[in-house]
Amino acid sequence: MRLRHPGFLAFLACLAHAQTSPPAAPGGAEVAAQEASITFQSKVNVVLVPVVVRNKAGKTVDGLTKDDFVLSDKGKPQSISKVSVERSGGHPIPAEVPDAEKALPEGKPEAPAKPEPVAPEHFTALFFDDVHLEFLDLVPVRQAAEKYLADGLKERDRVAIYTTSGRNSVDFTDDLGKLKDGLAKLRSNPVSRPQSQECPDVSYYQGDLIVNRNDAEALNVAMRETMVCMNMQTLEEARPFALSAARRAVEAGQYESRLALGSLKDLVRHMGAMPGQRLIVMISPGFLRLTEELADESDIIDRAIKANVTISALDARGLYTDTPDISKRVISIAVLQQKQQYERASARASSDVMAELADATGGTFFENSNDLNKGMKDLATVPEVYYVLAFSPQNLKPDGSYHGLKVALRNRPGLSARARRGYYAPHHLANADEEAKEEISQALFSREEMRDIPVDLHTQFFMLTDEQASLDVIARVDVRKLRFRKVDGRNGDELTVVSGLFDRNGNFLQAVSKKVSMRLKDETLAGRLNSGIAVHAGFKVAPGRYLVRMVVRDSEGQTMAAQNGAVEIP
Repeated sequence: MRLRHPGFLAFLACLAHAQTSPPAAPGGAEVAAQEASITFQSKVNVVLVPVVVRNKAGKTVDGLTKDDFVLSDKGKPQSISKVSVERSGGHPIPAEVPDAEKALPEGKPEAPAKPEPVAPEHFTALFFDDVHLEFLDLVPVRQAAEKYLADGLKERDRVAIYTTSGRNSVDFTDDLGKLKDGLAKLRSNPVSRPQSQECPDVSYYQGDLIVNRNDAEALNVAMRETMVCMNMQTLEEARPFALSAARRAVEAGQYESRLALGSLKDLVRHMGAMPGQRLIVMISPGFLRLTEELADESDIIDRAIKANVTISALDARGLYTDTPDISKRVISIAVLQQKQQYERASARASSDVMAELADATGGTFFENSNDLNKGMKDLATVPEVYYVLAFSPQNLKPDGSYHGLKVALRNRPGLSARARRGYYAPHHLANADEEAKEEISQALFSREEMRDIPVDLHTQFFMLTDEQASLDVIARVDVRKLRFRKVDGRNGDELTVVSGLFDRNGNFLQAVSKKVSMRLKDETLAGRLNSGIAVHAGFKVAPGRYLVRMVVRDSEGQTMAAQNGAVEIP
């Protein structure tokens, strides 16, 4: 069984052809190739559990083995089938790339050879909640992000900047200049809240108490404030104005909360197709999430868990106090004290959504600290070492239910482990075709190389025009090592070969799938396939750097191969 996580709703267009050295036999072709379209489904056979282990000093710990971990699913101990160790590695990306001509040694006319493209493996999205961030909070977190980029970005890292408002976003890149420019353009962008103080000044929290919870005391506070700011004589005279202000506050607050959750959901969906480790760092002062938004929050958590996207959160307020600034208007001491109580409760409740998203997806919530540089670094930097535990759930029922996971360390005092908190069971038992599709899906959007089938990956290209090239991806398979099934005197098996194309930043572009059916004679298999079978996939691309991912699976042995390649088209 290969490791896999839920697949992506990606339709692979199929355009390829196969070449083979032996001719077709009179009794039927020995090798037949056909185009194959694949719609990937979601299911769970093998569950991957990323785990970060740290010592008391907060440093990651290397050298652990399968016997050091204890894993339970819904409280039941599970057998860990495999533990792989991942290391971030890579060299730092320079802040400036030197001019190639200036870098030439004296008397050497040849330009230095360009390094091979490095496949990105770590994707970090900095999600700025610019709708809720005030300017005074935005400046220090922006500076912390700039420092993180300057100190921590490596060649296998890709970083993106996304915002709640959708403005000033930068897609995944290793271009420090683009990222710094994107950070510099960030602004506070409230979309519903009034920019000036209203009369009465009713917060989202107080408005919820009035409109949704029928809190008489909260309404009384709003009416008494209305009397002061509108110079009214009676509470009844102030009542309609207080109710109207409460409704406006709730409508504006709900709109902005749903906008933030919706933007985060879109980002999780987008990151589901990134080929490697995926992390979102949510940077926000928090916001009130009412009962009506619980379904939206749960949907984000579900999607993140199924797509193996971790959400961490940084409270942009830093070390905030429970004494709000409501000195904008002189009101009675009693009203002032009550509004302070609402503001304190609102400040505490606003962080709940960040804590819940981080906890449920295996992330970290950094709060109540002014050391935002440390917070940004801790949350956004890929751990130097982390482990991936794999296990096959026992007696898994296909009911779509949530399975809580717990990872502990055996006889390792002083160490702590942080892991994903759970996964979802499939909604139905997968048949053989679905299992094959999901295996291929998992492998295509992974960076792991597998060599159960002897395969060589080659690329070649030729220019069609100055702006377009034909890129050929060739998988040469040594079929003599496959497990065949004897049928009517022939050796039968079927290969599925998928070639995926990604841009240099790991964004999925397209894929080609090919099925090769083999009915080989004994003499063909024994002596006439020394060069193997070559399966070609063709792409039309513009000049640039591309990453290639090739996956081969055979149906009889259910073994796989996966290789990574890179090509630069000038």
